[in-house]
Amino acid sequence: MTDPTPHPTPRSTARPAAPPPTPPVPLAALLADRDLGLRRIAGPPDDGSQVVHWVHTSEMADPYPYLLGGELLLTAGVQLSDAYADEYAARVVEAGAAALGFGVTPVYDTVPPALVEACDRHGLPLLEVPPRTPFTTVARGVWRLMAEARHRELRRVTQAQQGLAAAAARQDPVPAVVRQLAVRLGGRAVLFAPDGAELHTTGRAPSPGARTALARLARVVRGGPASATDTAQGAHLAAYALGGGQGLVLGVATEGREAGDHTVAGVAVVLLSLLTAPHQSAAEAGRSAALVRLLLGATPAEAAPLLGPGPWSVVHARGGSTPFAAGALAAALGSALVDTDGTTTRIVTDREVTARPGWTLGVSEPVEPAELAAADTRAERALRRAEATRTPLVRHHGEGLAGLFAPEEATAHARTRLAPLTGSPALAETLRVWLSLHGSWDRTAVALTVHRNTVRQRIARCATLLDADLDDADVRMELWFALRWA
Repeated sequence: MTDPTPHPTPRSTARPAAPPPTPPVPLAALLADRDLGLRRIAGPPDDGSQVVHWVHTSEMADPYPYLLGGELLLTAGVQLSDAYADEYAARVVEAGAAALGFGVTPVYDTVPPALVEACDRHGLPLLEVPPRTPFTTVARGVWRLMAEARHRELRRVTQAQQGLAAAAARQDPVPAVVRQLAVRLGGRAVLFAPDGAELHTTGRAPSPGARTALARLARVVRGGPASATDTAQGAHLAAYALGGGQGLVLGVATEGREAGDHTVAGVAVVLLSLLTAPHQSAAEAGRSAALVRLLLGATPAEAAPLLGPGPWSVVHARGGSTPFAAGALAAALGSALVDTDGTTTRIVTDREVTARPGWTLGVSEPVEPAELAAADTRAERALRRAEATRTPLVRHHGEGLAGLFAPEEATAHARTRLAPLTGSPALAETLRVWLSLHGSWDRTAVALTVHRNTVRQRIARCATLLDADLDDADVRMELWFALRWA
């Protein structure tokens, strides 16, 4: 058969993408599958590192643009010629393919010698695919071996998790977890102190150079990223910063790196972070004591000093999509004082509050502990306004002009002006929300979770009882002042 001369294909200078995060299939495993009948006829000797991440079939003259790296590329050589064999092999290697599988028949009866020589020259493993083996069978063989590898990985990770959990339950759990990790990874595990000293170390000792490199990697992690990897004198190194802010680092040195190692190490990191977490701080102990005193009958004024000087802000929040979202929000706001009824989450914090993805927040102004009850009410109102205006965070900014008046006089005026609404808290609250939202019927309905017609009826009733023209800006201002002090 005469092969057509391939047309030049534009070359790409982009590097092939990294192979997918799936368990690779050793090339030797494919060759050992008798049902496939593959035969290696060219390329460098297999040292155990040659693996396949997926299969791709192409009869393009230049398959480079369609390869991602790590493939077993299958072809029948439809557009291959002896003159083009060398360039073809070079392009396949440049694309990052793991190996080339050549199917004999119907185009060629044997693998072209020019292609064999080119693959040897460029270091590309070349497999002969016999006529009885369709390319789809080769692909199914790779997927089957990949699924088996994934199953082995999951079983290994599960067993390691069980072993690490059992170690964490022992009388001296920290060294037990470190020792179990070294056993599961078949290497060295070290728990470094903040000053770089080895608190616990166990497992196969690496070379002195690798040990020095691991200590250096631990210093890198302690000062920046949560984890880092490296290699030194044939050893694979990894370091992980433990949580809790104690400066502890877990280091691992192994001869090889297997699928699932990072997951197993991650489980150990979580367990060690929990086991080495500091005890309750003095501030947290004081807050716990305040809660205990309230439960035992103390007044808020007596318990408030135990919370700390503050100032404190009250946060009302709605949102979150998981059962642990409220706790995660409190942790993000730097507080352990959190309460949720399943709909609204309330948090007391002495930190600056910023918007959080997935949450709608209403925040009071910072107050002293004795004023937390009033701040709670203002945070609730701020949350309603945030929901009505579809704003992620609304803050209450204090009393403003109301602070210019004596509280007793302001309160007396407010009670007199709003006396007709006494006994109708729904009317007073509807008027307050309606005024705060500049008379918007729809936003008020959203904030109060009622129908807009209900809002209209209540506002009309308020206007009648108060004998007020609610279209008048001066009247609205007067009523808003009264509502703030009522």
